[in-house]
Amino acid sequence: MYNYNEIKTIHLEVTQNCQASCPMCDRNMNGEGINPHINLDELSLVDCMNIFSPQFVKQLDTMYMCGNLGDPIVARDTLEIFRYFRKHNEKMWLSMNTNGGAKDANWWKELAVVLGRMGAVIFSVDGLEDTNHIYRQGVVWKNVERNMRAFINAGGRARWDFLIFEHNQHQVEEAENLAKQWGCEKFIKKKTGRFVDAKTNKKESHQAKNKKGKETAKLKKPDVKYQNKALTKQETILKKYGSMDNYYDAAPINCKVAKEKSLFITAEGLALPCCWTAGRMYKWWHEDPYVEQIWDFIPSKKKLNAKHGLKKVFDTGIFENIKNSWEEPSCSQGKLKVCSMKCGAEFDPFTEQFT
Repeated sequence: MYNYNEIKTIHLEVTQNCQASCPMCDRNMNGEGINPHINLDELSLVDCMNIFSPQFVKQLDTMYMCGNLGDPIVARDTLEIFRYFRKHNEKMWLSMNTNGGAKDANWWKELAVVLGRMGAVIFSVDGLEDTNHIYRQGVVWKNVERNMRAFINAGGRARWDFLIFEHNQHQVEEAENLAKQWGCEKFIKKKTGRFVDAKTNKKESHQAKNKKGKETAKLKKPDVKYQNKALTKQETILKKYGSMDNYYDAAPINCKVAKEKSLFITAEGLALPCCWTAGRMYKWWHEDPYVEQIWDFIPSKKKLNAKHGLKKVFDTGIFENIKNSWEEPSCSQGKLKVCSMKCGAEFDPFTEQFT
C-alpha cells in the first residue's frame, strides 16, 4: 500500500470526546448513551511529539483533524498540536472539521493565527438557529455563530458544510447567503450518505434520541435533488450483482488513501490506513466488538500503537495485508469488506456527498 517514507497526509483523530450527541455518530447510540466500547481517549501534545518526529512532519503535505468519534475543539491540546506541526513545516496544509460550538472567541482567534493562510476550518453546520440542533444535538447556535465569526474576522479561512435532511432543506439557500455574509470561502451542500444501507435496503428515516433515551426527531431524507446519487446507483448494483454482498465480493478496490499516501491515527494512538478501517473497530451495536472483520488484520493494539514508534507499525505488515486481501475471491475468504464498501469502484456514497 505504502511505506513510512511515502506518507504525505495525516488524518488525526485527536480525541474521542465531543459536546454533541449526533444520532448517526458511532460515539453514541443514536444520540442516547456513549458507545460502551470506547474509553474517551485523547492524544496529548506529548503523544503527538512521540508519534510524529520533526523529520516526519517535514515530509508531509497535509494534516487534518477529523475523527470518527470526537471533535478537535474539545481536546485539551489542539492548538498546541497545530503549533507543533506548523513549527516543523511552514508550508504544509493544516485543517480540521468541527461542529464549531465549543471554546471561546479568543481561542478561535488564536487558531486563525496558528493556521494562517495555509490552513482552514470546515464547519459542519446543518441548518440555522432553529434547525442546526436537530441533528447536531447539544450544539448551541449562538456559540457556533460567535466562533465562526471570530475565526473568520481574525483572518481564518472557513468552509461551511451543510448536511441536508428533510428538516433543513428549505434553508440551504439562506444558509449559503449567510456563509457569504460571514466570509466563508466555500459553502458545500452535502448530500448525506447516511441513508445508504450497507446491505440491500435504503433507509428512509433514522430515529434520534437524547442522552436520556427519549425519542427526539425522526431524521428523513431530503427531496431527490438533494439526495446522494449513490441511492439510485444502488439499484443498478443490485440488478447487476443480485445483492450488495455479491458486489462487495467482486468490487475492484480504488483505495483513496493509497493514492493520497494518507494515514489515520486514532485517539488511542493506533495507526490504520483510514477512518473507515478504524471505524469498524468499535461498533456500539455489537456486544463483542471483536466480531468485526477488521480485527483479523490487527496483530494487537499494542503493535499498532504509534506512541511506541510509528515506523514500528509499518513493520507489522498490516498495510500490505489489507492490500493483499483485495485479491481474495470474496469477503468470506478474507477480502476486507470495509474496503469494498468505501472504495469499491462502482459504488461510492462518500464521494457522491460532494457532487
